[in-house]
Amino acid sequence: MKDKNLPPDISICSLEELTNQANQLVELLENENDLNKSTESYQRLLQLNDIIEKKFKKNLKSINEEAKKKVKEIFNKYEKKT
Repeated sequence: MKDKNLPPDISICSLEELTNQANQLVELLENENDLNKSTESYQRLLQLNDIIEKKFKKNLKSINEEAKKKVKEIFNKYEKKT
């Protein structure tokens, strides 16, 4: 599923909220005896997993970029002092 086609409840959720939703679905699936009834829940879980992974990567990239900026600033300050 493309990010543009995400349901509104997923696109605005934090990583923590998405993880909680995924955990609830896992519990539901573990307690379900009829596999035919669990198809939608399983598909939703796969979708949540994909979105969680994408948001995690996006956050990681942002953290890395911020760290690089700070290192560069520190390095520039050090060069000016010497």
